[in-house]
Amino acid sequence: MRPPEVSSDADALADRVIEHVGRDIVLGLPLGLGKANHFANALYRRAEADRSIRLRIFTALTLQPPSGSSEIEKRFMGPLAERLYAGVPRLVYARPMRAGTLPPNIEVNEFFFLAGKYLSSPHAQQTYISANYTHAVGYLLERGVNVVGQMVAREGEGESARYSISGNTDVTLDILPTIRARRAAGERLALVGEVNNELPFMPGAAELAPEEFDFILESGDYPLFVTPKPPVSLADYAIGLHAASLVPDGGTLQIGIGSIGDALTHALILRHREPEVFRAALEALGPTPAGRERHCDPFREGLYAASEMFVDGFLDLFEAGILKRPAEDGAVLHAGFFLGPQSFYDRLKALPEAERAKLSMREISFVNDLYGGEEQKRRDRRDARFVNNAMMATLLGAVVSDQLEDGRVVSGVGGQYNFVAQAFALKGARSIMALRASRMAKGAPRSNIVWTYGHATVPRHLKDVVITEYGIAELKGRSDRDTVAAMLAITDSRFQDGLVKRARKAGKIERDFRISSAENTPQRIVSALSPFRQAGHLPRFPLGTDFTEAEQTLLPALSLLKRQQGAWLELARTFREGWRAGETSPAEKAALDRMGLARPKSLKETVLAALVLGALRRD
Repeated sequence: MRPPEVSSDADALADRVIEHVGRDIVLGLPLGLGKANHFANALYRRAEADRSIRLRIFTALTLQPPSGSSEIEKRFMGPLAERLYAGVPRLVYARPMRAGTLPPNIEVNEFFFLAGKYLSSPHAQQTYISANYTHAVGYLLERGVNVVGQMVAREGEGESARYSISGNTDVTLDILPTIRARRAAGERLALVGEVNNELPFMPGAAELAPEEFDFILESGDYPLFVTPKPPVSLADYAIGLHAASLVPDGGTLQIGIGSIGDALTHALILRHREPEVFRAALEALGPTPAGRERHCDPFREGLYAASEMFVDGFLDLFEAGILKRPAEDGAVLHAGFFLGPQSFYDRLKALPEAERAKLSMREISFVNDLYGGEEQKRRDRRDARFVNNAMMATLLGAVVSDQLEDGRVVSGVGGQYNFVAQAFALKGARSIMALRASRMAKGAPRSNIVWTYGHATVPRHLKDVVITEYGIAELKGRSDRDTVAAMLAITDSRFQDGLVKRARKAGKIERDFRISSAENTPQRIVSALSPFRQAGHLPRFPLGTDFTEAEQTLLPALSLLKRQQGAWLELARTFREGWRAGETSPAEKAALDRMGLARPKSLKETVLAALVLGALRRD
């Protein structure tokens, strides 16, 4: 194997790659963070200018800074994007893909979307490929991938340089054996590494010999894409507390992204450090039903993690001394990719290499499947709790996580099905689906537990555990009647009667069935957990935040305004609250100033200022 060709010019490198592999290019880009952005942009520009080049891009989770849709959202997101994403190269294919204006010789297929980003993009919806994460590699190989563009970290210089594919081992490590075989057969392929030393250097399987790369782009270091932490609501904490009580010491853990995952992480740390507070919070939510497991003690043996995404919460668990049970290879975590806030990247880089080696990045087939080394995986993944987020669930136990009823894709299946399958295959494992019982839409509450839905990500024959803020539904192996009853017990009370009627009509529950659960209302959750928030045990940002104090003040208010979109009566009430507000507090003044609305200069800004102030008062 020869050393890679090195270039500091992305455009020149794009020309060199076209010369090397030909004018029909199938470009594989890793999911999320690990894309070689400068190289991909240069290749796109070459194909855009020269229609004799055919460029097909296969990827997932194309990251784009938030922009906002309404005037109020744009005023909030604009300064935030300038602060957090200055210097992060934008992928130039993203905008024409969304608009449906890609040149005829360029095609982009994604198997996972940035959540909700492409709901209104017919082109993106039409070119989306529905795939389990573990199947994406096969689809890419079937398309004849001949170029892979990967961001890499480097340590050392010259002949002593070491390269790591870092936070995106997921697909690349699975493709690599085929690349090697095709090279050996005489095919011309290009594995391109774009060096960015802002990327944490992850050792172990993520480290590749320089000779594995055909080309190296020295494009200069640039900021990594970050994902600001959302605030954690009391409803999220209720879900997190329930889920944390199902995790046995010495077990295995997977956590999903978002505020529910953050709530679970914090609840586990609370259980470890202050078990009496953890127990009290659980008791405030309600007594444990007879026969249900509840784990409330600190972690002595600790946990091992097998999770397709290395969320930053795992690093918190590692630092708290909870994530410490080693697998047979010595790692306490195996994951396929990572993405998070800047503090997450900084903390990873600051770890001694021996500690980073315990957080092992592996191919997605290793993490998401039991195939290959199955005996060892079964020993490592004992008492697993695979916790995934969902959008909705049916009363009969099906789960909706990726797509709307009309077929529009919100995000993607990813590895959710893989972990459900593992939960059924592993002794002592459980698949846990976490979702909020209700949501607000156009100013009105909507149930996230429904009778039927036109799409399911996980079918009801794979039902196991479902958690909402109102409790835990144990569904595995239960009859349809008992499944319905268990799901009703964790449904928002405002929707229980209507769902009971649907179940009775379908003959799935007895005519004289009555709800026996406690009052399932948002007010009850607030009443139960507010004392713990006030005492500092359940903070809004348990894992830190990139938001300023003014932005933290604004977030709940802007969330309220978003829920009221289209609900004109509710918006009118909010406006009236702000219009009649009178003297503003220092925090309200700072929030209005952050929005550029402290001194309105027009009628439009006066209305916007009243809406924001009213939302601050009504939240």
